Amino acid sequence: MNVRFYNANICTMENGPAVMQGELWTLGNRVYYAGSASGAPPALLFDKQIDLGGNLILPGFKNAHTHSAMTFLRSYADDFPLLEWLDKQVFPMEAKLTGEDVYWLSKLAILEYLSSGITANFDMYMFLEENAQASIDTGFRTVLCGALSNFTGSLQTLENDFLHFNALHERISYQLSFHAEYTCSRQLLEGVADLADRYQSPVYTHNSETLPEVQQCIARNGTTPTAYLNQLGIFNYGGGGFHCVHMSDEDLKITKDRGLYVVSNPGSNSKLASGIAPVQKMLNMGIPVALGTDGPASNNALDMFREMYLATVLQKLSLQDAAALNADTVLEMACCTGARAMGLPNCDNLAVGKLADLIVIDLQQPNMQPLNNLTRNLVYSGSKQNVKLTMVNGQILYQNGEYFVGTNPAEIYAKANEIIRRMQQQ
Repeated sequence: MNVRFYNANICTMENGPAVMQGELWTLGNRVYYAGSASGAPPALLFDKQIDLGGNLILPGFKNAHTHSAMTFLRSYADDFPLLEWLDKQVFPMEAKLTGEDVYWLSKLAILEYLSSGITANFDMYMFLEENAQASIDTGFRTVLCGALSNFTGSLQTLENDFLHFNALHERISYQLSFHAEYTCSRQLLEGVADLADRYQSPVYTHNSETLPEVQQCIARNGTTPTAYLNQLGIFNYGGGGFHCVHMSDEDLKITKDRGLYVVSNPGSNSKLASGIAPVQKMLNMGIPVALGTDGPASNNALDMFREMYLATVLQKLSLQDAAALNADTVLEMACCTGARAMGLPNCDNLAVGKLADLIVIDLQQPNMQPLNNLTRNLVYSGSKQNVKLTMVNGQILYQNGEYFVGTNPAEIYAKANEIIRRMQQQ
């Protein structure tokens, strides 16, 4: 689809959050032009021309840590301590999931991603074939990663999935990963390191989410999860950690030296009382930090506006410094760093030739006025209500409250409720 957006404020994020007035054109699934109306090239044959009336075009948010199909547990298992939440609430229900369940539950998450301005997610869950199919059928972009552990999957499955999903579809990719240090034997982790070496691939995992996790790893292995995994060669080709709340100075040095990404999840970490990641300290060291919502059982929303706000205010609060983690940096984390962490360098901004994964923000609402500073408006007062349009790979999937994903949302909602009712009766 060739689309002309005109009469627009445009923030490509190519050189930070600077805003220009003009037009943005897409040609197929790529950005063809972004600039002033007077400097535009000869017009294309457009399928659609949209007058934005001064509204803002921005790269889509990248949700860099998700468990999409956990939508079935939204508001089902709340207000429990972490281990009780996992062992008594989450795991027993997850054992009842089928591949078809994951397909419909992932579709439900995708609706929420789109209405929140999210154009790609980094998803760790089960039934990957159905998970991927949900994204393919809706037009969404997903990077999959495995949840390999002592209880789920195998090294052979991990390798097969890596090869299969990286060749499956243009909007689907896959990164090597495992669930966490505390759910994997040393032998299994050494096998992951061998795969990373064989394919010269980065590796991702849950890392240092809670203090007991770190303390127990030290008791077992004599060192922290980050140092232990580094000793095993897991991070020889980079990768990253989800959460990274309780990190020692040595952990942070390893993270910096290995070029690892950190994906912070402030909403989930707050709700589960896991702690506040030292994001500002990481950034000061040059460690790239992205944002993720985590799963809808532990957040419970899949809302990047809320994550941006929490990311900055929690740093200000923990450091007792109102200048910590400014709005420009948070927006960069949500739009750009997440894409790079996920292995999507062609989605990190809206420069010409990049993939047309973008959103339109409605500025004609009271929480966006006056237009003193658009970046600060987005981070400190923005919300999902301001997302007017979401485009993935050059296709409009959400506009003015309506979804264009090939399935009526009412059918997706009905399927999700049917799934949880069945599980409660089993």
